[in-house]
Amino acid sequence: MPTIVHGFDWPDRVVVGTVGEPGARTFYLQARAGRRVVSVGIEKEQSALLAEKIEEILDELMNAEGNPVSVPAETPIELVDNDPLEQPVDAEFRTGVMSLGWDPSTAQIVIEAYPLVVTEDDDSSPFDPDPVEVEPAEMLMVRIPVGTARAFAKRTLEVVGAGRPICPVCGSPIDPEGHVHTLPGDL
Repeated sequence: MPTIVHGFDWPDRVVVGTVGEPGARTFYLQARAGRRVVSVGIEKEQSALLAEKIEEILDELMNAEGNPVSVPAETPIELVDNDPLEQPVDAEFRTGVMSLGWDPSTAQIVIEAYPLVVTEDDDSSPFDPDPVEVEPAEMLMVRIPVGTARAFAKRTLEVVGAGRPICPVCGSPIDPEGHVHTLPGDL
C-alpha cells in the first residue's frame, strides 16, 4: 500500500505547540494550509533537536560562500507566531523518525516526520544483516522558506523552554509538588 503523504509545500502556518500543564505536556508538530490542518505527536527532545538543527542549517546557508539565498540572522518580526495550536488537536500519528533537509531549487527547509513503528515480532537486532524495511503507512512533509524556518525554530525552542524549571543541583526538571534529587555520591 502506498504511503499517505500529508504534504504542505507552502503552509500558512507550521508550529510546535503543547497541550497540558508543564510536567504533563504533550507536544505536537502542526501544519495548516487554508482550512486543512494536520497534527502529529512529537517528543519534547525531538522538538528541541529539530529546532537546533534548523538553526544550524540556516546559519550554514547564511555563511556559505556564493549562496544566492538571503537567510535572515534573526526571526522576521512579521513571522513571529505565539498563537496556540489550532483546535481540536487530533494527531494523525506519533512521530518516530524525522528527517530534515534543504531544497535549493525552492530555497526551502524540508521537514519529514514518520510514524513510530512498533512491530509485534521485535526479534530483530540492530546488527541484523537483513533488517526488515517497513514502508510507513503515512508521513508528514512540510516545506518552509528560510524566514518561516527561523521563526519556527525560535518558537519551538521557546515552547520547549517553557516547561518545568531545571534543578541547578541535579539537572532534572522540578516537579510542582516538590523535588528530591539524588547526587551520585548519595547512593
